[in-house]
Amino acid sequence: QVEIVEPGGGPVQPGGSLTLSCTASGLPFSSAIPSWYRQAPGKEREFVASTLHGGRSTHYADVARGRFTISRDNFKSTVWLEMTNLEPDDTAVYYCNVQTYNKSEYWGQGTQVIVSS
Repeated sequence: QVEIVEPGGGPVQPGGSLTLSCTASGLPFSSAIPSWYRQAPGKEREFVASTLHGGRSTHYADVARGRFTISRDNFKSTVWLEMTNLEPDDTAVYYCNVQTYNKSEYWGQGTQVIVSS
């Protein structure tokens, strides 16, 4: 049984930092492509970042490049999203997505991030 767990999230002030984590179980994580997406109120879910090839490469959306860092630990089956210099527009529900080598996709339950003073 596949499980994607995302603890963390919460309120943070503008300019602050927050790290999200996502741990997967029940799937071959080292060959998977874990990604982060987010959905702001009234908007569609959008891609934020992903890590491919076991962690040897990363890909970022323009809104994340330079401020967010995605990383992974294949032994812990965990992926992180370190977010810095947060802005109110970063307020959203952040979702972890894991795509396995056979193209199956699994989503976490989402974690709320609120950037506000």
